[in-house]
Amino acid sequence: MAEEHEEVKTFKDLGICEELANACDTLGWKNPTKIQVESIPHALEGKDLIALAQTGSGKTGAFALPIIQSLLTEAAKKRSVGAFFACVLSPTRELAIQISEQFEALGSAIGLKCAVLVGGVDMVQQAVSLGKRPHIVVGTPGRLMDHLTNTKGFSLRTLKYLVLDEADRLLNEDFEKSLDEILSSIPQDRKTYLFSATMTKKVKKLQRACLKNPVKIEAASKYSTVDTLKQQYCFIPAKHKDCYLVYILTEMSGSTSMVFTRTCDATTLLALVLRNLGMRAIPINGHMTQSKRLGALNKFKAGECNVLICTDVASRGLDIPSVDMVINYDIPTNSKDYIHRVGRTARAGRSGVAISLVNQYELEWYIQIEKLIGRKLDEFPAENDEVLLLLERVTEAKRISQMKLKESGGNRKRRGGGGGDEQDEEVERYLGGKDNHPRKFKKNKRG
Repeated sequence: MAEEHEEVKTFKDLGICEELANACDTLGWKNPTKIQVESIPHALEGKDLIALAQTGSGKTGAFALPIIQSLLTEAAKKRSVGAFFACVLSPTRELAIQISEQFEALGSAIGLKCAVLVGGVDMVQQAVSLGKRPHIVVGTPGRLMDHLTNTKGFSLRTLKYLVLDEADRLLNEDFEKSLDEILSSIPQDRKTYLFSATMTKKVKKLQRACLKNPVKIEAASKYSTVDTLKQQYCFIPAKHKDCYLVYILTEMSGSTSMVFTRTCDATTLLALVLRNLGMRAIPINGHMTQSKRLGALNKFKAGECNVLICTDVASRGLDIPSVDMVINYDIPTNSKDYIHRVGRTARAGRSGVAISLVNQYELEWYIQIEKLIGRKLDEFPAENDEVLLLLERVTEAKRISQMKLKESGGNRKRRGGGGGDEQDEEVERYLGGKDNHPRKFKKNKRG
C-alpha cells in the first residue's frame, strides 16, 4: 500500500479533474497529503468516509475536492448547479469561516458560492446570503438549526453531502440535540464524511450520523502528534505559574506563540499582565463577539501581536502557519484536547515546540496525556533562580491588571451595562492599537 502511495505524485492521479487540479496548484498545493491520497479516491467512488488524520494534514482539501468535483459533474449533466449541494458542520465559528474560505478559493474559477452560518453574526444578514442560494453551507450546529427553524424558504432537502469536521466534538453531548434535529431534516440518501484528528469508537455515536458502509481511513495512529513537534513539560508550583510563563515567553521572545488557558476570564487577565510587561499579547475566547474574535485572530496572523492567549475555542482546525510555540498554561482536563492544542504548531511539515506548565494540582491530567500519546515528554530546562527574579515585576503587573479589570467592570455596571463585558473593553484597546501598558515595565523588563 505504501509503495502505491509513493507513485501518486499529483491530484490528477487521484482522479481530480484538470480544472480543480489547477486550482490546487494556484493555492500552492503541489502534491496531495497522506489523508488526501487515502480518502479522495474512495470519496470519488461515492463512498461514505470516517477519516482520522493529524491536525494540519490537509483534511479540508480531502473532503472539499470530491464535493466540488461532484458539483461540477452535476452541473455538466444538468447545465445548472444545484443550491444547497453540501453542508459542512464545525464545532467552532473560526473553523467554519476557515473551511468556507478554502471552498471559495478552490471553487473561485467556477463561481462557487458559500454561506457561513455561525453565532455572533446577525441572522438577517445570514438569511440574505441563504437567499442567494449558495452551493455550500458551512456552519455550527446551533446556528444552522436556528435557520432551518426560522428562515423562511430555507431547507436542506436537496442536500447531497454532509461533512462533520472535528467529528469527535460534534458527536458528543454538547451538540447532540442540534445534530439530531439536523440529521432528521436532511435527506437520508446522501454521502456523509466524518473527519477528525481524534475519533470515538462508540458505535452508537457513529450510527447516529447515519453512515452507510463507510470506508475507515487512518492516516495517523489513533492519538498522535507530528514528528516535527518538540514536546516538553515544566513541573512548577501553582503560585509561580505566571512567572514561568513570562520566563518561557522571554526566553523564546522571537517566537509566535499561542497560550492556552482553561477559562475565558484567564485569557483577558493574562493578556493584560503580559502587555503590562511589554509583550504584544491579545486574547481570544468564547465570550468575545465574533467581530472581536476575528479581529484578534487577524492581528495575530498579521504579526501585529505575537502572543495569542486563548481557550480551547482556538484549538481546533485553525491554520495559522506561523505559530512556533504552543504553551499549555492550564493542562486540559480532557487529554484529547491536548492533541488539538499542540496541533496549532508544527503544521504541514514545519517544526514547532509545545510546552506544558504542570502544577501540583494538574499532575493527574498530565499523566493521562502521556498515556494517551504513548510517550514520556522531555523536561523544559528552566533556570528556577532566574524565574523567581521575575516574581516582583510579575506580581505588580498582575495587581495592576486585576485593578483595571475591576475598574472597567464597575464602570460598566454604573452605566447600566452587564458586568461580563469588561473584557470587550480591554480587547477594544488591543484592536484599536492603543498602547495601554506602563512604560516602566518595558524598560525594566530584564531587571
